[in-house]
Amino acid sequence: MTYIPHTDAERFEMLKTIGVEKIEDLFRDVPEAVRFPRLDVPPAISEMEVMWELQNIAGANVNTGDFSCFLGAGAYNHYIPTTVNYVLSRGEFYTAYTPYQPEISQGTLQAMFEYQSMMCALTGMEVSNASHYDGATSLAEGVMMAVAVSRGERRKVVISPAVHPQYRGVVCTYTQGMELNITGDENLEATIPDLLNLLDDKTAALVVQSPNFFGQIEDLKGLADAVHAAGALLIVVANPISLGLLTPPGQFGADIVCGEGQPLGIPLSFGGPYLGFFTTRKNLVRQMAGRLVGETVDRDNQRGYVLTLSTREQHIRREKATSNICSNQGLMALAAAVYMSTMGKCGLRNVAELNYHKAHYAAGQIDALRGFVVDWHQPFFNEFVVKCPKSVAAVNAHLLDEHGILGGYDLGQDYAHLRNHMLVAVTEMNTKEQIDELVEALEPLSPKPTKKPVKKAARKSAKRPKAAQKAARRAR
Repeated sequence: MTYIPHTDAERFEMLKTIGVEKIEDLFRDVPEAVRFPRLDVPPAISEMEVMWELQNIAGANVNTGDFSCFLGAGAYNHYIPTTVNYVLSRGEFYTAYTPYQPEISQGTLQAMFEYQSMMCALTGMEVSNASHYDGATSLAEGVMMAVAVSRGERRKVVISPAVHPQYRGVVCTYTQGMELNITGDENLEATIPDLLNLLDDKTAALVVQSPNFFGQIEDLKGLADAVHAAGALLIVVANPISLGLLTPPGQFGADIVCGEGQPLGIPLSFGGPYLGFFTTRKNLVRQMAGRLVGETVDRDNQRGYVLTLSTREQHIRREKATSNICSNQGLMALAAAVYMSTMGKCGLRNVAELNYHKAHYAAGQIDALRGFVVDWHQPFFNEFVVKCPKSVAAVNAHLLDEHGILGGYDLGQDYAHLRNHMLVAVTEMNTKEQIDELVEALEPLSPKPTKKPVKKAARKSAKRPKAAQKAARRAR
């Protein structure tokens, strides 16, 4: 069962039509010395054999279907209702990569309009675009938009070190050659008050994340007033699931809210494709990058949807374009729209509450282990920091090899002062039994008891907040 697109006779006829004798003649204008060498390709095999080979290769992957997962750091294992994949698999949407002829793509445009509306409601903002490639891209576009709003007069951006380190890296990559001063994260322990001290009349934006990369819920009250007093914009990176429970950044005065939409009905997929959401205030909409779908009426007064304010390089002069984004993650945005409409307000809140309580139950149980210390100094959502008695690499190897558990993220990779610190994520997909198994698997790694174990236990119990005690009762 091999797939052969053309017979030898058909290929000969095509070559004859264009005036050459063999396929190699198509490359005769390329100097032989620089031509790609002939590939040592094995003989063709059947479709069935190809499937076997691919299944064997895929079997080497570690996935959340076979292992319990406590790894987050920007991508999370959430439950996806079956309605999401059902709608995505419909031919009307599955083949519509992006509406290059928008007037005849009403279904796709309406789906994008609904997505935008729900993202505005979720973030507390006034305008949403039809998505970016991923969360890091959306933040980079937000930074460039803030500079554009100042008409290039402000070229300093203060970014918190508690923003996802890979997001910060993408911002630096995006802004290469723009002569911007990206600052704030030189000190990896800098707090929000430290960042406010860096604001001046050259600052275009302050970027924070809440919940931040460590899962901690940043206090944004009064932050926007301080940023606006300096003439800058406030950009907030948010976890969309957390907004089912926490006050949205729009209510704290944020000017741009962006982040990763993968938790909204999009599978982990070993890293993508994902979804970057981007919302802002109405007065900034003309500087917003990406596609924007609007609702209107036709000449018969029938409702219709159109791409509006399409300030992109395909539509206007390059020097006037707001971005080099030429399309959106249409299929992923559709998945998010179906997920949010399926869950509704109550469903999103329930998921957020499950994440919160299960994470606090896990944190309380891990903190009770000798040698493992949970960071309680700030409230957190569904991720928390644990100081381990051994290297995180050793802990994770033990969890995976001995117990089939995917451990947390090694914070020492990005934060030198957090060596041996692990970022643990818990979602609604983690059962109480899985959490208990994680704690049981970590217990052998605890150091031997000290001479005064009673005092140590009392100290750890005293610092354990009531939230963890309540979570222990609620986690099921």
